[in-house]
Amino acid sequence: MTGQAVPEEYLAGYAEILAAVAATGRRLTRDELLARRELGRRAAEAGFGLRALVGAHLAEARLRWPNAGQGTGLRILAAVEQAVDAFAEGYERAQRLAVRQEAGARREFVDDLLYGRSDPGRLAERAERFGLRLSYAHAVAVAEGSVPYDEEEPVPRAVEQSLIGRFGDRSVLLTTKAGRLVCVAPGDQGEVLAYFAERAFAATDGGRVAIGRPQQGVGGVVQSYEEALNVLDLAARLDMDAPILRAADLLVYPVLTRDRQAMTELVLGTLGPLEAARGGARPLLETLTVYFDAGCVAAEAARRLSLSVRALTYRLERIHQLTGADPADPMHRYTLQTAVIGARLLDWPAKPF
Repeated sequence: MTGQAVPEEYLAGYAEILAAVAATGRRLTRDELLARRELGRRAAEAGFGLRALVGAHLAEARLRWPNAGQGTGLRILAAVEQAVDAFAEGYERAQRLAVRQEAGARREFVDDLLYGRSDPGRLAERAERFGLRLSYAHAVAVAEGSVPYDEEEPVPRAVEQSLIGRFGDRSVLLTTKAGRLVCVAPGDQGEVLAYFAERAFAATDGGRVAIGRPQQGVGGVVQSYEEALNVLDLAARLDMDAPILRAADLLVYPVLTRDRQAMTELVLGTLGPLEAARGGARPLLETLTVYFDAGCVAAEAARRLSLSVRALTYRLERIHQLTGADPADPMHRYTLQTAVIGARLLDWPAKPF
């Protein structure tokens, strides 16, 4: 309402105060100051801009006393200063309270949205207030850095400003949760999440970003968010180097971990014999991990392990002797590699079964 005329109700008593000041030179009383603060609060809640309100006060003073003498003018000017200051104080208090209430409502909405704790219909209604239409599919990206982040800190604000500057209002929600940056965007706007991932990676000084798959409906946001969190956990367990990971590219891992008992049996049955080696299973398990990560290229694996190719070959032969599975044999390789992935996911042998 900044451009609208200010109603007389927000100037109530102002002319009378100035008249009394002009006649007596007194300062505003405590009750008069409280009344100005109350009018400022009401004007803020009504949505009027402070610039227009201050302008109305100055215009009223100029209208009432256009030719005030020097002494009277100074007294009126002092009274205007007091009145406007009190009015602005009430206005600013109301604004701060509104901001706190809005932030609280936003935080409550984000919690309900990401955890699915509210009635779907009611949640969809609240979502429209924050620019989301939950009847459509949405995807969620989650970014984490070396330190936790809060919504009002420079990093989240910088990422949000970059998004707004690039895409404008695209029904995107950027927030923080559990110290991580979270971006919720329509499922058909993959470019928004890709840009968020790029900017978040840069802003977090080399953090990691996971992007869940688009999911339909109110519960879809929860599903996509949980997917992104699971990808971050998976990346930490498997020491993945990629800074930006997509759940759609890693669907094999949830399949592998869905039956924990079967995976445990595979790890123990395939890699358990490595514990009989000198130094335990860990060195040979690391050898297999690096060998597979190097695309089963012995020279590259040896370089990454700071070994000679001959020493690496000896370790692979030892693994073959202990497990009965030959890492160089394509038929055996799949079983060994799956078991190695399972061992990393289950943190074996650090956590014995």
